[in-house]
Amino acid sequence: MQSFDVLIVGAGIIGCACARECAEANLRVGIVEGNVPGGGTTSAGMGHIVVMDDSPAQLDLTRHSRSLWRELIPKLPDTVEYGTRGTLWIAADEEEMAEVHAKRSTYAAAGVRAHVLNGTEIAAEEPKLRPGLAGGLLVPDDGVIYPPGAADWLLEQAVSLGTTLFQGQPAVSAKNGELRLADGTTLHSDRIVVATGTDCTLLPTLPIKKRKGHLLITDRYPDFLHHQLVELGYLKSAHAIEADSVAFNIQSRRSGQLLIGSSRQYGDEDPEPDAGILSQMLERAQSYMPGLAMISDLRARTGFRAATPDKLPLIGPAEGLSDDRTLWLAVGFEGLGFTSAPAAARLLTDQMLGRTSEIATAPYLPQRMTTRMFESVKEIA
Repeated sequence: MQSFDVLIVGAGIIGCACARECAEANLRVGIVEGNVPGGGTTSAGMGHIVVMDDSPAQLDLTRHSRSLWRELIPKLPDTVEYGTRGTLWIAADEEEMAEVHAKRSTYAAAGVRAHVLNGTEIAAEEPKLRPGLAGGLLVPDDGVIYPPGAADWLLEQAVSLGTTLFQGQPAVSAKNGELRLADGTTLHSDRIVVATGTDCTLLPTLPIKKRKGHLLITDRYPDFLHHQLVELGYLKSAHAIEADSVAFNIQSRRSGQLLIGSSRQYGDEDPEPDAGILSQMLERAQSYMPGLAMISDLRARTGFRAATPDKLPLIGPAEGLSDDRTLWLAVGFEGLGFTSAPAAARLLTDQMLGRTSEIATAPYLPQRMTTRMFESVKEIA
């Protein structure tokens, strides 16, 4: 039986970041992936590195993680396609401009650079936006990555530091320090980290709900836009607990392709794209950028975000959700896995080694959740 200091189940962006961080701390690491590393939800995301402020804990985590991404920039290869394009939050009217000013104040208090733009200024930044918008908020230090490339690089770094990758055989059970794979292989560690997104096979009591999302990908249109564009209404869409919704969200890849989002669906576990939702997404996007009506060669991707009841991830020992003291969690990031990966990995490793973290760990500890809370959420749903 092979033994490790840490076993990580799941080689998406979160699992790969955790493997790299643990390996950098000189821990003996094994990472298990039943399919292709970075080939699940990671491959279906935009890769937006963004500071979000739905709650103080979310703000702390995303701000800290964005700073860790920026520290990595000199090391990142071209395949990661990191670009500091900035996020432009778009206000359609004066009511949303009030939200812009409130968001600017929140960011300023947290030391996050952000600039309020009026209607004329936002038109100058993004000429293809429709005329008459009230303005927006430019957050210049936000970035974008190519998610599969980022996951590959993090995993390569982990492997170069001694991490062992077990690929092609999914984990079927994790109990009392033993991780059993589908082919019968048994691995041992006093810390088994579940980083499996929406897959709750190893711990059915996980308070995770699937939120299906769609992404539209276009042909190449270089210089069509210059920033990641997000409507202020996205916040209402992202924070809704049950209702299906769409919101305007667009970025350009280094290739010139445009990625158009976003959608959130509940109770739909069919991985096939929903034509109705795609139509709503495109209509919404065209209402902000009329020139999108001329685009061609659209294709769609879907993925499933892992959502928790309080919209914060679970990072740390599985206490409160399991009596098994060998189980640890790094799940529940929903749409912020790309942003949060470096900070989540750092917080997890800090806890394992008894190090003091740069931000408070308590808001993300799994022990804040209980089986009773999970059951109440299921009853409401």
